[in-house]
Amino acid sequence: MLSDLKTHSATAGTALVNWWRAVSIEAFCCAILWLIGLMLIHVPLAPMWALIAGLMTFIPNFGAVIGLLGPVFAILLSGRDMERLLYLLGLYAVIVVIDQLLLQPMLMKRVTRVPIWASLLVPLVLGVVIPFWGVLLAPPLLAIVYAFRKPHEQPKAGSIITTAATEDAPVNKVQQP
Repeated sequence: MLSDLKTHSATAGTALVNWWRAVSIEAFCCAILWLIGLMLIHVPLAPMWALIAGLMTFIPNFGAVIGLLGPVFAILLSGRDMERLLYLLGLYAVIVVIDQLLLQPMLMKRVTRVPIWASLLVPLVLGVVIPFWGVLLAPPLLAIVYAFRKPHEQPKAGSIITTAATEDAPVNKVQQP
């Protein structure tokens, strides 16, 4: 019983570390996208706003909006034309689509082994069931659920798995045919 608890806590810890790794890579990619876009639009203090937008990626679903506020105020206070503000809103839409439909599902699948369909569907369902907290908690909960669901070591193709039960926990032995 105690060894099962240790195994499950180690699995949950690994899942959270993998989730944190995926979100960090996502934040870095979003910061780079923001930096390129803001430099093309000539937004004042573009590197600072890109860094803030990248850090705000750690806040699911609302971080992108928070990251947009700084560049909007920078454009409005610089007295630039409103055309630049429209370009900024277009840039925001492109980055959100790339992040939510490409980066996040791909990284969650590669790093935490969460299927793409689950990373798209579960935040929507939890957002309906638990409106605010469901959306925020969906990515780390998915990482933990799939960490418990998937074994850490996959047997090689064509191998036969036999299980020998001991007093503490079952032991899997892999035999090659």
